[in-house]
Amino acid sequence: MSNEPILKCSHVSIRYRVGDFKNIGLKEWLMMHLTRKFKVLDFWADKDVSFQLEKGDMLGIIGTNGAGKSTLLKAVSGIMEPTEGSITRRGSVTALLELASGFDGDLNVKENTYLRGAILGYTREFMDATYEDIVNFAELKEFEERPFRQLSSGMKSRLAFSIASLLKPEILILDEVLSVGDGAFRKKSEAKMREIIGSGTTTILVSHSINQIQEMCNKVLWLHKGRQIEFTNDVAGCCERYSQFLDGKLKI
Repeated sequence: MSNEPILKCSHVSIRYRVGDFKNIGLKEWLMMHLTRKFKVLDFWADKDVSFQLEKGDMLGIIGTNGAGKSTLLKAVSGIMEPTEGSITRRGSVTALLELASGFDGDLNVKENTYLRGAILGYTREFMDATYEDIVNFAELKEFEERPFRQLSSGMKSRLAFSIASLLKPEILILDEVLSVGDGAFRKKSEAKMREIIGSGTTTILVSHSINQIQEMCNKVLWLHKGRQIEFTNDVAGCCERYSQFLDGKLKI
């Protein structure tokens, strides 16, 4: 069996270019380009981030707003390409980054479940065999004919989580997903995550809940303004230092 990590990020940096080219037409762009009367600024959302995960790892990513967490997840999932560095994946990836994405508000729950499954690359036969488990786990059986736009945000989140968790990818990425829904569903989703981890799925979780990170993750990555502060398996220690930073007791 290969000893290679299932996911490896090596010195990943991601740059956005911002400046005077936003919301202008072709003529304006051409004139600005010819006369050199424009400004372009580089914004590095992530800078020199490195970590690796083995099969069955659960990584918690922590950091304040603007730390670069969501941008990094988009790169890991393949939505974006790093400006610098490399990302190596050894398995299928399912990402829940924006819970409403991939759904059609005019389609009902059942139709949207099949739509999301198709987007993730699963066959009709597989979705036929899995659909009942998905809709029952999401607690939406009685709403399966209801248009998606009529669902509450919590219902939408439950369906998105259920599809991702029950399809059993090799790498699962969750951005604040376990914080949605009521207390009972949060407990059920956390139990499902533990089951997934036990089955060998490698998981990345972004959460503002330090307790959730400590309870569920065996590795943690701390980002701040795009910089990597720590990557460690000392989850409790890193979370304690992060809490001290939030309280103003620790400078970085």
